[in-house]
Amino acid sequence: MGCVERNRWLLGFTFLFFAFFALAVPQQSHAQQKVIALKYSSFFPALQKHGIIVQQWCKDVEKVTNGKVKVNCYPGSTLTPPTQTYDSVVKGIADIGLSIFGYTMGKFPMMTAIDLPLGYKSGYVATKMINAYYNKFKPKELDEVKIMYLSAHAPGLVNTKKPVNKLEDMKGLKLRATGQTAQFVKALGGAPVGLPITEAYDALSRGVVDGVMCPFEGLMTWKTGEVVGYTTRDLGCAYSSGFFVVMNKNKWNSIPPDAQAAIEKLNQEYIEKQGKLWDETDKEGYDLIKQRGNKVIDLRPEEMARWVKAARPVIDAYIKALKDKGLPGEEAIGFMQDYLKKNDKAPF
Repeated sequence: MGCVERNRWLLGFTFLFFAFFALAVPQQSHAQQKVIALKYSSFFPALQKHGIIVQQWCKDVEKVTNGKVKVNCYPGSTLTPPTQTYDSVVKGIADIGLSIFGYTMGKFPMMTAIDLPLGYKSGYVATKMINAYYNKFKPKELDEVKIMYLSAHAPGLVNTKKPVNKLEDMKGLKLRATGQTAQFVKALGGAPVGLPITEAYDALSRGVVDGVMCPFEGLMTWKTGEVVGYTTRDLGCAYSSGFFVVMNKNKWNSIPPDAQAAIEKLNQEYIEKQGKLWDETDKEGYDLIKQRGNKVIDLRPEEMARWVKAARPVIDAYIKALKDKGLPGEEAIGFMQDYLKKNDKAPF
């Protein structure tokens, strides 16, 4: 090879090298810009266990999508109030949101069936059930969003400043309650006050309410166990509350299919994790209030039967309300009652 040919060869090679480098750098830069950043709104405090599991989900999303999706968590209602979280997700103010169906009465006629006093005994079972219920009925009321996963807390109980040993003791008591639980309080003779759980401690402290409807876990998480002294364990008609984790549909559709599949698989794992956490923290709440000296009142069987009877009209009215809307009320309630009958048992 002559000198001229050699120089031409080197010149051509150099040109190709720099051409390749020039193309590669923008492609790499473009790939880096492809990271999808999402905002997650949660009302749970960051350092509380249900807040920690939210943050863990965010980290796991980034991990399973190989960094394609990054979720930034906004705990403690710092991005949206819990009563507005769902609509904020629909509007794109938050990309992902966690809150409670019962905070927006009338918007979720099918999903608030979970809140009825059906006699829940376990948060794990309630969580498994709400996801099975959604998969069976696929309510159109949730068509505006992409469901990540759902959950439902451990048995919701009557927690008061003075003892409630029988139905008559409920008369006139002002109890913090939302959604279908408010109707349950009325049926027992109490007066429901609609407040999110985040405002319950202050309402109890100032005497705005005489008690709060929540599980043992809530007495610990929101410190309401410090301002009530009694819990009436009415397991025969205990309620739960349905929680959602939903994503804005446009944001979901912007995620590559392989990353979507990874997130879907992760969500199934978190149904299990969240369900187990409800029961774990419920036992912690129980232990804590017992240590504080709070009294847990277990109703006598005959008294429990009176409470169950008093709660029944709430369930019947709900079934009728759904039927009036052309929705499968009897089928919905029947599904949940059968599920609980087959699966539910108290973990402690």
